[in-house]
Amino acid sequence: MSYKLAILSTLLFLSFTGFAQRKTNKTVFILLDEQTLLNCKQQYQRKDATMVTQVNELIVNADSLLATGPYSVTFHKTKLASSGNKHDYISQAPYWWADPSKKEGRPYIRKDGLRNPEIYLLHDGSQMGKMCHHVRQLTLAYYFTGNEKYAEKVKSLLEVWFIASDTRMNPNLNYAQYIPGLNDGRGIGIIETAGLTSIPDMLAILQSSKNINSGLVKGIKHWYKQYLNWLQTSKNGKSERAQINNHGTYYDLQVVNYALFTGNEALAARTLKTSTILRIDQQFTTDGLQPLELVRTNSWGYSNMNLLGWCKLAIMAKRINIDLWHEQTYDGKGIKTAIAWLMPYALKEKAWRYDQIDPFSYGTFSRIAQEAAVAYPDISFNAFLEAHPIKNPLQNLN
Repeated sequence: MSYKLAILSTLLFLSFTGFAQRKTNKTVFILLDEQTLLNCKQQYQRKDATMVTQVNELIVNADSLLATGPYSVTFHKTKLASSGNKHDYISQAPYWWADPSKKEGRPYIRKDGLRNPEIYLLHDGSQMGKMCHHVRQLTLAYYFTGNEKYAEKVKSLLEVWFIASDTRMNPNLNYAQYIPGLNDGRGIGIIETAGLTSIPDMLAILQSSKNINSGLVKGIKHWYKQYLNWLQTSKNGKSERAQINNHGTYYDLQVVNYALFTGNEALAARTLKTSTILRIDQQFTTDGLQPLELVRTNSWGYSNMNLLGWCKLAIMAKRINIDLWHEQTYDGKGIKTAIAWLMPYALKEKAWRYDQIDPFSYGTFSRIAQEAAVAYPDISFNAFLEAHPIKNPLQNLN
């Protein structure tokens, strides 16, 4: 694939770059680009072979989802949070294990990068993940076909998770990533709700559906307002805001996203202009390294994951006329230098000399490179984009 074709694919498919213009009384896009979606739909309607194949695969998958779910933190509950309330989300810290030298193994000890299988005995996280994933798949199927059966299914999924009194999740993460023997929950668990940032854009796509009425959207926005308030005022929220590594990045990402969704642009702008920009100096070196991620046992994965968060922040910042792509400290720290530093490793021109206990993968850097190719036309991404073309770009939303 030529570089020009790779860039064309980036523009035509469902990458998350850009922002849609504000429309009065309408839910607007936050991470997705409305024109990109329209281009995809027009390709499908013109029976472009590649797009038809990918959309048909999407539809088959969406059809299989119609008989699944719904999902809720109140379903398949194997352990209640210390609150005793089944509506409270609970999860266990993934990298903490029973201490063989202690009675009953408590307090647990940390083994970075090694997931304790005990975490899979709790199902709130997987329930939320399935809800988000299925909402995205079904929403896209509705977008390309106009078939209300997909929107109707999305409505039921959203009502169960956010609104229905007997199944809704309480808008807090007081008990996320608890450590046996040490605490009932931690601010670090807040990263587990990052997937909820996709829901506002799905509602923007679905606003033409007769199944997605103003009452439903109002109810979901009310939940997001409550959760956003909890993020800002709770002990765990304040703890996560103070984190200076990827957890701080994804905290800001959620605050900005939820603020834009609920109409609080002032909070979004304030977050971007204060804590987010401060993190540039904390997280990057002048050469583009991310030392706080490089010390992890999966340093390549964490460096890419954190940088992808920054790309999403830059996309949302552009929506309110803040240029985070080119924001730099006086000594040159910024997103651009971080991407440039990772590039030769992505191209395998340099050997990665930091710990990486999981296999190397390049999907996340592919998404970073596509966005950066638009933001930084002076950097050549030809070789990487040609070596790592996306086989099914529609899956970028998953």
